[in-house]
Order: sequence, then C-alpha cells, then structure tokens
Amino acid sequence: MTPELLIGSITLFVLSIFLGFELITKVPATLHTPLMSGANAISGISIVGALIGANVAYEAGDTAFSGILAFIAVVLAMINVVGGFAVTNRMLNMIAGKKKGGA
Repeated sequence: MTPELLIGSITLFVLSIFLGFELITKVPATLHTPLMSGANAISGISIVGALIGANVAYEAGDTAFSGILAFIAVVLAMINVVGGFAVTNRMLNMIAGKKKGGA
C-alpha cells in the first residue's frame, strides 16, 4: 500500500467517524428503534459475505481451512443478526409495556 493511499484511507475513515457521530446525535430518540431494526436487517448481508468468502477459499482448493473459517464467519454473523433483532424486540416490548400500563 502506497503512503498516499494509506493517508487517503485514514482520512476517509476519520471523516466517516465524525459524519456518523454527527448524524446519529441528530436523530430523535423515537427513531432509534426503527433505525436499529433497519441496521440489523442490513447486517444480514454479512452472512452472505461470509458464505461468498468461504466459497472463494473453497474454490481455491483450501478446503479444510476454508471450512473452519466459513463456519466461524457464519456463526459470528448469525450471532450479530439474531442479537440485534433480540435487542430491538426487547426495546419494543419495553415501549409497548409502558403504553399499556399508562393507559
């Protein structure tokens, strides 16, 4: 990696951190739950990426290592997706419980 490419990549990374922070802090609290749910659905793409990566390694002929790596990648991606939806579900249940008890 050339120094120019490295500096450009680091600059882009730092700018994206600042932009993400500014955008998230401007979102009202009532919209955090739908945003989390959408982000969890999008993170399901990581499962597809894990499977594609495993296939690439498998087609290259590295079957034992690619099998182990694919299993780990798919398990971690599934934990991420299922955990995200579980947290979103708990948040929605807390909000629904407050509305029922208060009425």
